[in-house]
Amino acid sequence: LTLVVHFFSLGDTEDPELYAAQPIYEWQQTDAGKWIMENAVEQPYWHRQIDVSSFGYRYSIVARLSEQNETFWRLKWGAK
Repeated sequence: LTLVVHFFSLGDTEDPELYAAQPIYEWQQTDAGKWIMENAVEQPYWHRQIDVSSFGYRYSIVARLSEQNETFWRLKWGAK
């Protein structure tokens, strides 16, 4: 099962990937981020979308989890 496990917004910038690296890294250091990195079926990935309401970007971190781990995730941290 694939689900969005974290998301954040970023303002308008020339190099959004460069500025997105810090929030992604900081999330990976949280309990939820560490758990996802250890328990995902495959390497989690991110999507960047243009956020027209703020003229910036919206990033979503997506992970594939087993059914059992998805249940644990939803109970512990909730679906995003």
